[in-house]
Amino acid sequence: MQIESLKMFCDLAETESFTKAAQINEVTQSAVSQQISALERHFKSILIERSKKKFRLTREGQILYEYSKQIIQTYEALQSKLQEIKDVISGTIRLATIYSIGLHDLPPYLKKYLRSFPTVNVHVEYRRANQVYEDVLGNVVDLGLVAYPNRDSKLEVVPLRKDRLVMICHPQHPFAKSKTIRLPSLSGQKFIGFEPDIPTRKAIDKILKDHGVQVQNVMEFDNIETVKRAVEIDAGISIVPQATIVQEVANQTLAQIEIDDGEFFRPLAAILKKNKVLSPAIKQFISVLKGSV
Repeated sequence: MQIESLKMFCDLAETESFTKAAQINEVTQSAVSQQISALERHFKSILIERSKKKFRLTREGQILYEYSKQIIQTYEALQSKLQEIKDVISGTIRLATIYSIGLHDLPPYLKKYLRSFPTVNVHVEYRRANQVYEDVLGNVVDLGLVAYPNRDSKLEVVPLRKDRLVMICHPQHPFAKSKTIRLPSLSGQKFIGFEPDIPTRKAIDKILKDHGVQVQNVMEFDNIETVKRAVEIDAGISIVPQATIVQEVANQTLAQIEIDDGEFFRPLAAILKKNKVLSPAIKQFISVLKGSV
């Protein structure tokens, strides 16, 4: 029995998915099944109830998971400490990010990090917000990047910077002539928004509601790029993070108008599973990201 087998079992217990456990460990689902069977033979115990559709550990499986987790954390802490002593920054960082952060906020920090630590491999997954949380809690990734972070007792939240929200419209739209606009002026306008379950959409809905504004939600999308494309064809106006439209404003395919009712910001954060042992590579990556505060 090797420590890799215990780690694979812990990943399976936490994700409740042979597919995800295989993905995390970069092996096939068959390899995961074989490792679990080998553990059951070694401990002479059934670890997973196979008669039910829902994944569930047996009593023995739960005990093995709890002790294996301690072993894995101790082993990872040992590896991290040895790397720190040797001043070695290497390995792989698995990162999940929402589209807007991954496309517009992350690149300069990633470039800076890789220039300083070229032996580190950073694997980036672009995901919806709810999937980022699932991947972090399930140990599919080491780190997640989200907006409007949820408070969760199982997560550690590292605040990053705040991105100002602005209104955008087609350059020929009547609003484009103004440098600033009051939110009540948006009432009745065709509005391009995010899908209802996306945190930024919820925040914008609250801003509009607090100011008594009702818009016509004509299109809803799950990512910022499609929202911008819809505004570019004059299908409606929108409210978006300012950092995501720098290029379009420079190219004059979108007009940016400041909101005159106050400053509204979208907070960005990194999320990690609480008590996760951080390698020197991950610690340095978080330090680079925190340079954006």
